[in-house]
Amino acid sequence: MTKPSPISRSAFKARAMLVGERIDLRGWATHGVFGHQSTHCGSSGRGAATLHRYGVVVFFNVSPVEEVTFLSRLQSQVGNPYPAPETEELEIRIGTGDREGVTGGVAFLEDAAVERLQVVADIVSKSALLSLYEKRVAGEFDRIEPLAVQLDRSGRIPGKTKQLLKYIGSMLLVEQQMVGRAEITEKPEILWDNPSLEWLFVKLEDEFEIKERHAAIERKLHLISNTAHTVLELLSSKHSLRVEWYIVFLIMFEILLTLYQLFFR
Repeated sequence: MTKPSPISRSAFKARAMLVGERIDLRGWATHGVFGHQSTHCGSSGRGAATLHRYGVVVFFNVSPVEEVTFLSRLQSQVGNPYPAPETEELEIRIGTGDREGVTGGVAFLEDAAVERLQVVADIVSKSALLSLYEKRVAGEFDRIEPLAVQLDRSGRIPGKTKQLLKYIGSMLLVEQQMVGRAEITEKPEILWDNPSLEWLFVKLEDEFEIKERHAAIERKLHLISNTAHTVLELLSSKHSLRVEWYIVFLIMFEILLTLYQLFFR
């Protein structure tokens, strides 16, 4: 059985906001909560909101003033809040007679039952998160590219070891967040109890190109990581060669000193 809808309107918007790195759901209590594990959803009269532990809030039919009020209440539960939240929006139409799915950037739903809102929230929240990762990876890509270009043109190894380690650490952190915290490519648990919503999930996932964007980010992460690792290994080899030359010079100096003592004293 589906849970009753918290929204009575036939047309409204879903708006996802990535407000921080994480939201402490254990410390949050809301009237009329519904959801499962990492996602909670509660009604506020005309609208509803879902909370996701990877830092996203999804509003349904909520005015900007109500959003600000809600977020101010939530502020203490947000870890490492972002100064400029990433957002994602989706227009929703209810019971229009059209086949359930997405057409022309508009989601057509059979009804606004809780389970359907949770499926929509899962997709738009992951899309907002992917937008942040895309910007981060693009920024790191722009920073690491000159290293490869300079190495190709001059044959010299640019950068410092500490800087390269920071690049690698940044990429590992993004990858850990994508795979561990958000589980972007995983299906929401709501589908286990409601297999009939699989079609809606697939259509929404295709509309926002979740898998394709995730794969593109992974390819860039792999390329950046390989480039940084390669340059780091070359730096390490260069340092090792330098140490070996120091050792050779010390041995030669010791031999010359011994010869001097033998023949000139």
